[in-house]
Amino acid sequence: MARMIFVSLPVSDLARATAFYEAVGAVKNPQFSDQTASCMVFSDTIYAMLLTHDKFRQFSPKPIADARTTSQMLLCLSADSRDAVDDMVDKAAGAGGAADPSPKDEYDFMYGRSFEDLDGHLWGVNWMDLAAAPKAPPATAAA
Repeated sequence: MARMIFVSLPVSDLARATAFYEAVGAVKNPQFSDQTASCMVFSDTIYAMLLTHDKFRQFSPKPIADARTTSQMLLCLSADSRDAVDDMVDKAAGAGGAADPSPKDEYDFMYGRSFEDLDGHLWGVNWMDLAAAPKAPPATAAA
């Protein structure tokens, strides 16, 4: 079985956050959603769990960071093309998010942009042509 990832994000307004993620292409899975959480499906292996602050606190005793003023992690989704990168970022901006809070990645083999969701969580969207990527230098033996 393929390994899956569930990214849990605290959100201040669950209904607005759910609508935002639907606008950028995720699909809500009602089986794992209720009035405190929305399970947003990006693919068979990538899920974003949107949790109210009260629900999020059930999983972590640490204070919830304000993602608008602090960085805790950077999330990145792959895209099938450069146009798909632009499409997702444009949809995020159209749904009330911020487009391109980080510099764009622009290389022959890679193209990436970013957006912030309504709570300030930063997402990257990248397309890569792995066949055209620079080759890694050979590993050296330990002395």
